[in-house]
Amino acid sequence: MDQPRLIAIVGPTASGKSQVAMEIAPKINAEIISADSMQIYKYMDIGTGKPSPEDRGRIPHYLIDIIFPDEIFSAANFKERARGVIDVLQKEEKKILIVGGTGLYIKALLRGLFPSPKANQSLRQELREKANRLGRAFLWHELREVDPTAASRLHPNDTLRIIRALEVYRQTGVPLSHWQKKHAFEDCPYKVLKIGLMREREDINRLIENRVDHMVRRGFGEEVRSLLNRGYRRDLKSMQGLGYKQMVEYLCGDCDYEEAIHLIKQATKAYAKRQLTWFRSDPEIRWVHYPGRRGRIMEIVERFLDRKRPKPINVKTAING
Repeated sequence: MDQPRLIAIVGPTASGKSQVAMEIAPKINAEIISADSMQIYKYMDIGTGKPSPEDRGRIPHYLIDIIFPDEIFSAANFKERARGVIDVLQKEEKKILIVGGTGLYIKALLRGLFPSPKANQSLRQELREKANRLGRAFLWHELREVDPTAASRLHPNDTLRIIRALEVYRQTGVPLSHWQKKHAFEDCPYKVLKIGLMREREDINRLIENRVDHMVRRGFGEEVRSLLNRGYRRDLKSMQGLGYKQMVEYLCGDCDYEEAIHLIKQATKAYAKRQLTWFRSDPEIRWVHYPGRRGRIMEIVERFLDRKRPKPINVKTAING
């Protein structure tokens, strides 16, 4: 029996993933699974850039608004929930679009995860306190001593993933990179077309600036204030998310308004750069310059669904073509 066919639309923040998905979905009778680690949270709408109610009414979206901001959700949880949705949609003979910029979620869904120890909350708290006391870079240097391969893949400020890598090492005595290499991510239940959206760096930065300004005009500050009033603590993983962390700092008097907006834009640009680095390391992604070659996307999709193997496109060709 043929493996189920999925289409993943990936790329950095503001590259146009949602727009492309909404263009493609009605043409191929597809529904959308969000692969965004912030859109899973209820009450967090403006800062996460969730699809509008109108778009969600036109095309069903899944794995949006599924947990509260103080609940724990991992890539493994995403894999389990997303595969359940895929099973249902396959039985309904729907096409499926995976759309989002959380690379780890997409990797977990499409290639599986290595069997790792469960989260140790007391150990995580110990490492978080160490990061607060000695600085985030201290943890990265500690990781580099025990797992230089994992450290080389992580930014020194990526505290969440650094803590997880140290947690795995502390509990098993084996580096995270060793576990990942041993597993080799060979759990591949689907036949997948991955389309990456490329824009010039200047365009991405301009779109990010405009997006943040639009968020603020829509009432992002009030959204964050409402979360605090509901009792959601500022140290929650969700409240440390992009944009929310900086707005909380403003509302709690740690910085002024203009500085908070500047920091949100700065952090979002840095995040987009890290996303692009992640996705560029995946040789399976077919890169298309968007919106310059938007018509090419539908051609690739139709070829894939017709079971014809598309000709590879590299990043340089996509940019110059």
